[in-house]
Amino acid sequence: MITILGSINMDLIATTARLPKPGETVAGTGFATAAGGKGANQALAARRAGASVRMAGAVGSDSFAEGALALLKEAGTDLDLVKTAEAPTGTAHIIVGGDGENVIVVVASANAAVSDADAIAAVESMSPGDTLMLQLEIPAASVEKALTEARRRGIRSVINIAPLTPDAARLGRMADIVIANETEFELLAGRSGIAGAERDEAMKALHTETGQTVIVTLGADGVVAIHDGEVHRAKGLAIEPIDTVGAGDTFCGYLAASLDAGLSFPEALRRAAVAGSLACQKPGAQPSIPHASEVAARL
Repeated sequence: MITILGSINMDLIATTARLPKPGETVAGTGFATAAGGKGANQALAARRAGASVRMAGAVGSDSFAEGALALLKEAGTDLDLVKTAEAPTGTAHIIVGGDGENVIVVVASANAAVSDADAIAAVESMSPGDTLMLQLEIPAASVEKALTEARRRGIRSVINIAPLTPDAARLGRMADIVIANETEFELLAGRSGIAGAERDEAMKALHTETGQTVIVTLGADGVVAIHDGEVHRAKGLAIEPIDTVGAGDTFCGYLAASLDAGLSFPEALRRAAVAGSLACQKPGAQPSIPHASEVAARL
């Protein structure tokens, strides 16, 4: 069983030929809404990967709430720990350029109402051997409480230190598995401009210091990780991206589900990398998440 404590949003997505520069207005080519939030995205990815998944978080009592939970409900996700807060449902305002790159502004709203009590309730519903997954779109105190409780109860914890916050480096060191992109890892490592062999050495140093599994996603170059003292690499698929907004969350959810299913670490890493690539071939965060059969076909 995987429990995700995290954000639940409605994404408001505009597409344009290219991303605007600061102070510039450009013409849009389309608009859509889609369920999102890093927590909900990762929960749906884990569910589509085949895991039993429980989502914990908060939505508002507004018109966005139902849509934000629709795909999770459709997939059979346990939503008993999703509460209704006295605030609007969280939103993400996303602009996607013609090359698939994006810029995002996230408004937390109801996600900010996730409390220490919610964190405790989420972990108390778990058993030793279960997996807890976290991100940084809910209050840092709640993330810390969940990590502390998970460690005390012998529950495996996974944290994706995105988006970058002032607490990311500290919280990132508290989990059993930490997932970061290149920029986020530099914050963990405490230095910038590292790549290649230098990044590998920094990952080894962090692994030696904390005992954590450290995973760094590299976009089109795949992923590098250190687990049980050994460096692993995995490639995704050679693709022309349409929209990269859901790739990272898809990777995280598939990795957690694959480890939960008992796959070896290298197998889980490769499966997650392929799933993340496939998520770049459709627009939207949750609509783009592939099903297990699609990933299996490309493996």
